Amino acid sequence: MTTYLRHLILMAMGAVALFAMADDGPKTTAYNFLSVPSSSHVYGLGGHNLTIIDDDINLVEQNPALLGPEFDHQVGINYMRYIGETNFAGLRYGQGVSEHGAVAVGIQYFGYGKIQGAAVDGTPTGTFSASDIAFSLTYSHDISERFRGGITLKYLYSKYEEYSAGAVAADLGINYYDPDHEFSASLVAKNLGGQVKKFNDYKDNLPWDIQVGVSKMLGHAPIRLHLTAYELTRWNSPYYKIEDVNNPNSGLIKKDSFGSNLLRHLVFAADVLPTDNIYLGIGYNYRTRTDMATYKRDFMSGLSIGGGLKVRAFGFGAAFARPHTGATTFMFNFTTSIGELLK
Repeated sequence: MTTYLRHLILMAMGAVALFAMADDGPKTTAYNFLSVPSSSHVYGLGGHNLTIIDDDINLVEQNPALLGPEFDHQVGINYMRYIGETNFAGLRYGQGVSEHGAVAVGIQYFGYGKIQGAAVDGTPTGTFSASDIAFSLTYSHDISERFRGGITLKYLYSKYEEYSAGAVAADLGINYYDPDHEFSASLVAKNLGGQVKKFNDYKDNLPWDIQVGVSKMLGHAPIRLHLTAYELTRWNSPYYKIEDVNNPNSGLIKKDSFGSNLLRHLVFAADVLPTDNIYLGIGYNYRTRTDMATYKRDFMSGLSIGGGLKVRAFGFGAAFARPHTGATTFMFNFTTSIGELLK
Protein backbone atom coordinates (compact mmCIF):
# COMPACT_ATOMS: atom_id res chain seq x y z
CA MET A 1 0.00 0.00 0.00
CA THR A 2 1.43 3.38 -0.99
CA THR A 3 2.16 6.02 1.61
CA TYR A 4 -0.38 8.52 0.32
CA LEU A 5 -3.13 5.86 0.34
CA ARG A 6 -2.37 5.03 3.98
CA HIS A 7 -2.74 8.69 4.86
CA LEU A 8 -6.00 8.87 2.90
CA ILE A 9 -7.37 5.93 4.90
CA LEU A 10 -6.30 7.56 8.18
CA MET A 11 -8.04 10.79 7.22
CA ALA A 12 -11.18 8.87 6.28
CA MET A 13 -11.13 7.01 9.60
CA GLY A 14 -10.78 10.33 11.40
CA ALA A 15 -13.77 11.71 9.51
CA VAL A 16 -15.88 8.69 10.46
CA ALA A 17 -14.91 9.13 14.11
CA LEU A 18 -15.90 12.79 13.96
CA PHE A 19 -19.25 11.90 12.42
CA ALA A 20 -19.84 9.44 15.25
CA MET A 21 -19.23 12.19 17.82
CA ALA A 22 -21.26 14.81 15.96
CA ASP A 23 -23.97 16.72 17.77
CA ASP A 24 -27.33 16.30 16.05
CA GLY A 25 -29.07 18.86 18.25
CA PRO A 26 -29.99 22.41 17.27
CA LYS A 27 -27.06 24.45 16.04
CA THR A 28 -27.75 28.17 15.91
CA THR A 29 -24.71 30.31 15.20
CA ALA A 30 -23.74 33.84 14.27
CA TYR A 31 -20.65 35.08 12.39
CA ASN A 32 -21.55 32.77 9.50
CA PHE A 33 -19.71 35.11 7.12
CA LEU A 34 -16.64 33.12 8.19
CA SER A 35 -17.72 30.37 5.79
CA VAL A 36 -17.25 32.66 2.76
CA PRO A 37 -13.84 31.97 1.18
CA SER A 38 -11.41 34.73 0.27
CA SER A 39 -9.73 32.70 -2.48
CA SER A 40 -11.22 32.66 -5.98
CA HIS A 41 -9.45 29.34 -6.54
CA VAL A 42 -11.35 27.84 -3.61
CA TYR A 43 -14.61 29.51 -4.61
CA GLY A 44 -14.33 28.03 -8.09
CA LEU A 45 -13.84 24.58 -6.52
CA GLY A 46 -17.07 24.60 -4.52
CA GLY A 47 -16.28 27.05 -1.71
CA HIS A 48 -14.34 24.73 0.62
CA ASN A 49 -10.83 23.37 0.09
CA LEU A 50 -8.06 22.74 2.63
CA THR A 51 -5.46 21.07 0.48
CA ILE A 52 -4.49 23.15 -2.58
CA ILE A 53 -0.73 23.47 -2.83
CA ASP A 54 -0.21 26.58 -4.93
CA ASP A 55 1.58 29.93 -5.00
CA ASP A 56 -1.40 31.90 -3.64
CA ILE A 57 -1.45 33.38 -0.14
CA ASN A 58 -5.25 33.80 -0.33
CA LEU A 59 -5.47 30.03 0.28
CA VAL A 60 -4.19 30.47 3.85
CA GLU A 61 -7.67 31.58 4.98
CA GLN A 62 -8.89 27.99 4.42
CA ASN A 63 -6.08 26.27 6.32
CA PRO A 64 -3.27 27.97 8.30
CA ALA A 65 -1.03 24.98 7.54
CA LEU A 66 -0.93 26.05 3.88
CA LEU A 67 1.23 29.03 4.86
CA GLY A 68 4.99 28.65 4.53
CA PRO A 69 8.28 30.49 3.91
CA GLU A 70 7.61 30.20 0.19
CA PHE A 71 5.05 33.03 0.61
CA ASP A 72 7.75 35.45 1.80
CA HIS A 73 6.73 39.07 1.04
CA GLN A 74 3.65 37.97 -0.93
CA VAL A 75 0.56 40.20 -0.98
CA GLY A 76 -2.92 38.92 -1.79
CA ILE A 77 -6.02 40.99 -2.55
CA ASN A 78 -9.53 39.61 -2.99
CA TYR A 79 -12.90 41.04 -3.97
CA MET A 80 -16.30 39.38 -4.25
CA ARG A 81 -19.53 40.72 -5.69
CA TYR A 82 -21.98 38.63 -3.68
CA ILE A 83 -25.75 38.32 -3.67
CA GLY A 84 -27.75 41.56 -3.89
CA GLU A 85 -25.80 44.64 -2.80
CA THR A 86 -23.26 42.77 -0.70
CA ASN A 87 -19.58 43.27 -1.43
CA PHE A 88 -16.66 41.52 0.26
CA ALA A 89 -12.98 42.47 0.04
CA GLY A 90 -9.74 41.66 1.82
CA LEU A 91 -5.98 41.95 2.00
CA ARG A 92 -3.36 39.47 3.23
CA TYR A 93 0.43 39.66 3.58
CA GLY A 94 2.88 36.83 4.32
CA GLN A 95 6.49 36.73 5.40
CA GLY A 96 8.95 33.98 6.22
CA VAL A 97 10.43 34.11 9.72
CA SER A 98 12.81 31.18 9.43
CA GLU A 99 13.70 28.33 7.10
CA HIS A 100 10.68 26.39 8.39
CA GLY A 101 8.27 29.07 9.63
CA ALA A 102 6.14 31.95 8.37
CA VAL A 103 3.60 34.52 9.53
CA ALA A 104 0.77 36.31 7.76
CA VAL A 105 -1.62 39.12 8.62
CA GLY A 106 -4.96 39.78 7.01
CA ILE A 107 -8.14 41.81 7.07
CA GLN A 108 -11.45 40.83 5.49
CA TYR A 109 -14.44 43.16 5.11
CA PHE A 110 -18.04 42.07 4.56
CA GLY A 111 -20.42 44.87 3.57
CA TYR A 112 -24.14 44.21 3.14
CA GLY A 113 -25.25 47.49 1.57
CA LYS A 114 -28.19 49.58 2.71
CA ILE A 115 -30.98 47.83 4.61
CA GLN A 116 -34.50 49.17 5.12
CA GLY A 117 -35.29 49.57 8.82
CA ALA A 118 -38.75 49.32 10.37
CA ALA A 119 -40.38 49.78 13.75
CA VAL A 120 -42.18 46.97 15.57
CA ASP A 121 -45.47 47.97 13.92
CA GLY A 122 -43.88 47.93 10.47
CA THR A 123 -43.44 51.68 10.07
CA PRO A 124 -40.33 52.42 7.94
CA THR A 125 -37.53 54.07 9.90
CA GLY A 126 -35.09 54.72 7.08
CA THR A 127 -32.10 52.74 5.91
CA PHE A 128 -29.06 51.61 7.83
CA SER A 129 -25.82 49.79 7.03
CA ALA A 130 -24.40 46.53 8.33
CA SER A 131 -20.91 45.09 8.10
CA ASP A 132 -18.49 42.56 9.56
CA ILE A 133 -14.70 42.73 9.72
CA ALA A 134 -12.27 39.89 10.46
CA PHE A 135 -8.67 40.63 11.47
CA SER A 136 -6.30 37.65 11.36
CA LEU A 137 -2.77 36.65 12.37
CA THR A 138 -1.41 33.32 11.11
CA TYR A 139 1.67 31.35 12.07
CA SER A 140 2.84 28.08 10.52
CA HIS A 141 5.82 25.79 11.03
CA ASP A 142 7.16 22.65 9.35
CA ILE A 143 6.70 19.71 11.71
CA SER A 144 8.68 17.39 9.44
CA GLU A 145 9.62 17.13 5.79
CA ARG A 146 6.01 16.45 4.76
CA PHE A 147 3.90 17.68 7.69
CA ARG A 148 3.18 21.33 8.42
CA GLY A 149 1.02 22.80 11.18
CA GLY A 150 -0.49 26.24 11.57
CA ILE A 151 -2.72 28.44 13.69
CA THR A 152 -4.77 31.52 12.81
CA LEU A 153 -5.98 33.91 15.50
CA LYS A 154 -8.93 36.12 14.53
CA TYR A 155 -10.72 39.11 15.99
CA LEU A 156 -14.24 39.56 14.61
CA TYR A 157 -16.07 42.88 14.74
CA SER A 158 -19.69 43.37 13.69
CA LYS A 159 -21.54 46.66 13.30
CA TYR A 160 -25.27 46.55 12.51
CA GLU A 161 -26.95 49.94 12.62
CA GLU A 162 -26.23 51.27 16.15
CA TYR A 163 -25.33 47.85 17.58
CA SER A 164 -21.90 46.25 17.65
CA ALA A 165 -20.34 43.01 18.84
CA GLY A 166 -16.93 41.34 18.93
CA ALA A 167 -15.51 37.83 19.13
CA VAL A 168 -12.19 36.02 19.13
CA ALA A 169 -11.58 32.77 17.27
CA ALA A 170 -8.80 30.42 16.25
CA ASP A 171 -8.24 27.97 13.39
CA LEU A 172 -5.90 25.01 13.90
CA GLY A 173 -4.68 23.12 10.86
CA ILE A 174 -2.29 20.40 9.77
CA ASN A 175 -1.32 19.44 6.24
CA TYR A 176 0.50 16.43 4.82
CA TYR A 177 2.03 16.89 1.38
CA ASP A 178 3.85 14.26 -0.68
CA PRO A 179 5.40 16.06 -3.68
CA ASP A 180 6.53 12.79 -5.27
CA HIS A 181 2.93 11.65 -5.70
CA GLU A 182 1.43 15.16 -5.64
CA PHE A 183 -0.89 14.16 -2.82
CA SER A 184 -2.15 16.55 -0.13
CA ALA A 185 -4.32 15.84 2.94
CA SER A 186 -5.46 18.22 5.68
CA LEU A 187 -7.37 18.34 8.95
CA VAL A 188 -8.61 21.70 10.26
CA ALA A 189 -10.57 22.83 13.33
CA LYS A 190 -12.17 26.17 12.53
CA ASN A 191 -13.61 29.06 14.51
CA LEU A 192 -12.80 27.86 18.01
CA GLY A 193 -13.62 30.68 20.41
CA GLY A 194 -16.44 32.91 21.55
CA GLN A 195 -17.84 36.39 21.94
CA VAL A 196 -16.12 39.08 24.00
CA LYS A 197 -18.80 41.72 23.34
CA LYS A 198 -22.47 40.86 22.77
CA PHE A 199 -25.04 42.69 20.65
CA ASN A 200 -27.44 42.48 23.59
CA ASP A 201 -28.02 40.12 26.50
CA TYR A 202 -27.94 37.07 24.22
CA LYS A 203 -24.64 35.35 23.57
CA ASP A 204 -24.14 34.16 19.98
CA ASN A 205 -22.16 31.02 19.19
CA LEU A 206 -19.40 30.88 16.62
CA PRO A 207 -19.81 28.43 13.69
CA TRP A 208 -17.02 26.11 14.89
CA ASP A 209 -16.32 23.23 12.56
CA ILE A 210 -14.07 20.26 11.84
CA GLN A 211 -13.04 19.76 8.22
CA VAL A 212 -10.91 17.22 6.35
CA GLY A 213 -9.80 17.15 2.75
CA VAL A 214 -7.59 15.46 0.16
CA SER A 215 -6.19 16.46 -3.23
CA LYS A 216 -4.42 14.20 -5.73
CA MET A 217 -3.00 14.61 -9.21
CA LEU A 218 -4.07 11.93 -11.69
CA GLY A 219 -0.73 10.34 -12.50
CA HIS A 220 0.89 12.18 -15.40
CA ALA A 221 -2.36 13.82 -16.48
CA PRO A 222 -2.63 17.57 -15.72
CA ILE A 223 -5.77 16.99 -13.64
CA ARG A 224 -6.06 17.35 -9.87
CA LEU A 225 -9.03 15.94 -7.95
CA HIS A 226 -10.29 17.31 -4.63
CA LEU A 227 -12.64 15.99 -1.96
CA THR A 228 -13.47 18.13 1.09
CA ALA A 229 -15.72 17.22 4.02
CA TYR A 230 -17.05 20.01 6.21
CA GLU A 231 -19.56 20.67 9.01
CA LEU A 232 -18.41 17.43 10.61
CA THR A 233 -19.55 18.65 14.02
CA ARG A 234 -23.13 17.86 13.04
CA TRP A 235 -24.10 14.81 10.99
CA ASN A 236 -27.86 15.34 10.74
CA SER A 237 -28.44 17.98 8.05
CA PRO A 238 -31.93 17.64 6.53
CA TYR A 239 -33.34 19.95 3.89
CA TYR A 240 -36.79 20.65 2.44
CA LYS A 241 -38.05 20.71 -1.13
CA ILE A 242 -41.37 21.63 -2.69
CA GLU A 243 -43.67 18.62 -3.02
CA ASP A 244 -44.89 19.68 -6.48
CA VAL A 245 -42.45 21.83 -8.49
CA ASN A 246 -45.33 22.92 -10.73
CA ASN A 247 -47.23 24.28 -7.74
CA PRO A 248 -45.18 26.66 -5.57
CA ASN A 249 -47.97 26.66 -2.96
CA SER A 250 -47.75 22.91 -2.37
CA GLY A 251 -46.31 21.54 0.85
CA LEU A 252 -42.69 20.81 1.67
CA ILE A 253 -41.06 17.39 1.86
CA LYS A 254 -38.31 16.78 4.40
CA LYS A 255 -35.24 15.04 2.98
CA ASP A 256 -33.22 13.33 5.69
CA SER A 257 -31.80 10.10 4.27
CA PHE A 258 -28.31 8.76 4.98
CA GLY A 259 -27.23 9.51 1.42
CA SER A 260 -28.45 13.12 1.40
CA ASN A 261 -26.89 13.80 4.80
CA LEU A 262 -23.56 12.40 3.61
CA LEU A 263 -23.56 14.38 0.36
CA ARG A 264 -24.42 17.61 2.19
CA HIS A 265 -21.07 17.35 3.99
CA LEU A 266 -18.98 16.87 0.83
CA VAL A 267 -17.58 19.11 -1.89
CA PHE A 268 -16.32 17.49 -5.10
CA ALA A 269 -13.93 19.40 -7.35
CA ALA A 270 -11.30 19.13 -10.05
CA ASP A 271 -8.92 21.49 -11.74
CA VAL A 272 -6.89 21.25 -14.92
CA LEU A 273 -3.31 22.55 -14.87
CA PRO A 274 -1.99 22.64 -18.45
CA THR A 275 1.10 24.57 -17.23
CA ASP A 276 2.53 25.62 -13.87
CA ASN A 277 1.06 29.10 -14.39
CA ILE A 278 -2.52 28.29 -15.48
CA TYR A 279 -5.43 26.47 -13.88
CA LEU A 280 -9.11 25.93 -14.72
CA GLY A 281 -11.36 24.52 -12.01
CA ILE A 282 -14.91 23.31 -11.36
CA GLY A 283 -16.64 22.35 -8.13
CA TYR A 284 -19.93 20.87 -7.01
CA ASN A 285 -21.44 21.63 -3.60
CA TYR A 286 -24.54 19.51 -2.97
CA ARG A 287 -25.44 21.49 0.16
CA THR A 288 -25.65 24.73 -1.82
CA ARG A 289 -27.89 23.08 -4.40
CA THR A 290 -30.23 21.51 -1.86
CA ASP A 291 -30.41 24.69 0.23
CA MET A 292 -31.91 26.30 -2.85
CA ALA A 293 -34.47 23.49 -3.29
CA THR A 294 -37.41 25.73 -2.33
CA TYR A 295 -36.19 28.61 -4.54
CA LYS A 296 -36.14 29.11 -8.28
CA ARG A 297 -32.82 27.49 -9.08
CA ASP A 298 -31.30 26.46 -12.40
CA PHE A 299 -28.81 23.79 -13.48
CA MET A 300 -25.90 25.95 -12.26
CA SER A 301 -27.05 25.81 -8.64
CA GLY A 302 -24.35 24.04 -6.63
CA LEU A 303 -21.78 24.38 -9.41
CA SER A 304 -18.94 26.87 -9.51
CA ILE A 305 -16.15 27.49 -12.00
CA GLY A 306 -12.90 29.42 -11.88
CA GLY A 307 -9.55 29.99 -13.45
CA GLY A 308 -6.21 31.60 -12.77
CA LEU A 309 -3.09 32.84 -14.49
CA LYS A 310 0.36 33.84 -13.27
CA VAL A 311 2.54 36.23 -15.25
CA ARG A 312 5.98 36.79 -13.77
CA ALA A 313 5.45 38.17 -10.25
CA PHE A 314 1.69 38.65 -10.66
CA GLY A 315 -1.15 36.18 -10.15
CA PHE A 316 -4.76 36.65 -11.23
CA GLY A 317 -7.79 34.53 -10.42
CA ALA A 318 -11.55 34.69 -11.01
CA ALA A 319 -14.53 32.50 -10.09
CA PHE A 320 -18.25 32.42 -10.83
CA ALA A 321 -21.25 30.75 -9.17
CA ARG A 322 -25.02 31.06 -9.43
CA PRO A 323 -26.82 29.55 -6.40
CA HIS A 324 -30.24 30.36 -7.93
CA THR A 325 -31.65 32.41 -10.81
CA GLY A 326 -31.69 35.63 -8.76
CA ALA A 327 -28.14 35.40 -7.49
CA THR A 328 -25.03 35.64 -9.62
CA THR A 329 -21.72 35.92 -7.75
CA PHE A 330 -18.19 36.75 -8.88
CA MET A 331 -14.87 36.65 -7.04
CA PHE A 332 -11.52 38.07 -8.12
CA ASN A 333 -8.02 37.58 -6.67
CA PHE A 334 -4.71 39.31 -7.22
CA THR A 335 -1.34 38.31 -5.79
CA THR A 336 2.16 39.61 -6.16
CA SER A 337 5.53 38.95 -4.58
CA ILE A 338 7.28 42.11 -3.44
CA GLY A 339 10.58 40.24 -3.39
CA GLU A 340 10.27 39.28 -7.06
CA LEU A 341 9.29 42.83 -8.01
CA LEU A 342 12.47 44.19 -6.43
CA LYS A 343 14.74 41.81 -8.31
